[in-house]
Parts: sequence; structure tokens; C-alpha cells
Amino acid sequence: MKEKLKILAAADLHGDLALAMKLSEKASKNEVDLVILAGDINGFVGNGLEVLEIFKKNNHKVIFVPGNWDTKARHIAMAEKAINIDKAYVNYKGVGIAGIGTDWSFSLEESDFEKIGDNFGKMDNRKKILVSHMHAKDTKAEFSGFSGDKILRDVVFKFKPDILIAAHIHEAEGLEDLIGKTKVFQVGRIGKIIEL
Repeated sequence: MKEKLKILAAADLHGDLALAMKLSEKASKNEVDLVILAGDINGFVGNGLEVLEIFKKNNHKVIFVPGNWDTKARHIAMAEKAINIDKAYVNYKGVGIAGIGTDWSFSLEESDFEKIGDNFGKMDNRKKILVSHMHAKDTKAEFSGFSGDKILRDVVFKFKPDILIAAHIHEAEGLEDLIGKTKVFQVGRIGKIIEL
């Protein structure tokens, strides 16, 4: 029997160290293999380096994609504490995980589509996850009035990951959706335990 991968997926911490502590405790309590942060690690009250340091001190493996609050300089620095999977991919327990971050433009480009496609093409994993800070077009998260990204939706349709982890719309945390057969999880500050 194959070993499962257990993930804690969260986003939009905005530098909140007390929240990072709670999420780290949740990861420990649930014995997760991996913490995935879907962007906006920096923000209102603190910086992402301190947030990531909390997870590191508690021996959690962390991967992330940058969000619109995570400036280029910040996410380069954060990559010293955790693995940045923006336009890249990693493998954990036989699961391929690709990522795509965003900046203040709030939209992906055709080159992003091609890069994600290249990364999925290099994976020989049976199970695949795509992590994005943005949400996809025509998903429930658009109730907020903020349109989702069309290229992200196109990527999901073409490459068919098992799971899309998305964030950005704080009020959409907890929503689940489908794009084709891909399960979509909108994550945020509470965090979501996902097993596959």
C-alpha cells in the first residue's frame, strides 16, 4: 500500500506571527508531511522571514509560492528558509507539486502557461498538485467580485492536476470546487489538511 502525503495548506498570513504559531501547532498535531503556503506570507504586521522561521524551528518542511504582498526581494530572501516553487516543481512522497505565484499585476501570462506545462511534463508522478496564489476563472471564489485568472483555468483543464490549491480571496477560504476532475481548495488563514 502506498504511503499517503499529508499536507497543511494555508495562505494570506500577512506576517502574523501568532497565526504562524497556530498553523505550526496544527501541522504538528496533525503530523503533516509538508506545509504549503500559497502566498501573501509578508504583509500587514510582520515579514515572511519571521513567519517561515517559526515553521523551520518546529521542523516543518515548507514550500511556497509568492503572492502579491511578497515582493521579489522578499521572496528571494524567503527562499533561504523554505522552497519557493514559483514556476518550479518538487516531489514529495511520489506526489508532484508545481507552483505559480503572482505579483501586483494579479494575472498570469502565456509564458506562465508554458512554464507550468514544462514542469508538469517533467513529472512522472501519478498524483499532481498545482499551487497558485490566484484563484481560477469561473470558480466559486469569484463571488467576491474579483475575477479569477483565465490562464490558470486553462492550465488546469489542459494538465489536469488532481488538486489546485488557491488563495488570495480571504472570504473564500474553505470553498471547494471542481474544474473538470481537478479538486479546487481555496485556502487561507485557518489552513486546510489535505491527504492524497
